[in-house]
Amino acid sequence: MVTKEDIEHIAKLMRIDIESSDEYFERVKKILGYFDILDKADIEGEEVPVQQVTIDDLREDKYVAFDDPLIQQLKNYKGRYVRAPKMN
Repeated sequence: MVTKEDIEHIAKLMRIDIESSDEYFERVKKILGYFDILDKADIEGEEVPVQQVTIDDLREDKYVAFDDPLIQQLKNYKGRYVRAPKMN
């Protein structure tokens, strides 16, 4: 069970300012409720389809040289740094 204090603590660890933990508490509680539903699902007799591929069927792993500086392929960079949108 999660508490409002847990939400506030996690927000503090993630350095996220939250106005009220109530809104996030309800969201997290709802998400955990869905996990409880999944935990109760009876899947013992279910067979999970898995596609098996032998290693011979995989493509050949080839080294392809790339001599251009990667950073110059980006649209927003300055010097050695990549510009990213501001986070709020």
